Amino acid sequence: MFYYLSGTVAILEPNLAVVDCGGVGYACNTTSYTIGQLKLNQPARLYIHENIREDAFDLFGFATREELRCFQLLIGVNGVGPKAALAILSAGGPQNLTLAIMTGDEKALTQAQGVGKKIAQRIIMELKEKVGGGAAELDFSTGASTVAAAPSSSRAMAAAALQELGYSQGEIALALKNCDPAASTEELVRHALRAMVTKL
Repeated sequence: MFYYLSGTVAILEPNLAVVDCGGVGYACNTTSYTIGQLKLNQPARLYIHENIREDAFDLFGFATREELRCFQLLIGVNGVGPKAALAILSAGGPQNLTLAIMTGDEKALTQAQGVGKKIAQRIIMELKEKVGGGAAELDFSTGASTVAAAPSSSRAMAAAALQELGYSQGEIALALKNCDPAASTEELVRHALRAMVTKL
């Protein structure tokens, strides 16, 4: 079983990266998010998901473990196959996927090719607890919570969601440092992700 491939990027095409590992080229299905982080003839490491069937052995490669985990969560949803999962992650990356799930943003998910409203609703329903920790107590489908959460609870849920993306406690604390203490979980996550992206 492959955990990751480490080698030189030999070929880059839409949704495909070929990594040369010791003279063997491994074709990895991937997202535009990962493609954007790779460069031809430069070293790279892709974290791998294997999809083995009777008639195929497909590799899916991702630049980060966070994106790999999001992919695996997505294909665990009934009706979401590997192609749809790649399309969803290509549309916004793991950060935007997490935010869309936490905030119940169906529109953000349906921007991906082949993803309709019903599938988007199913993704949000099945993954909200897995992505946002205790965020299931809140309903963001109307853009605001229907249950008033204490500021400390909102901050804790935002921190839990950011940890799911692989950010360290130090990075999270720094990103949330100047946030409005009365902000909702959604607002805190948006603020923190903007701070992370700006830092990058």
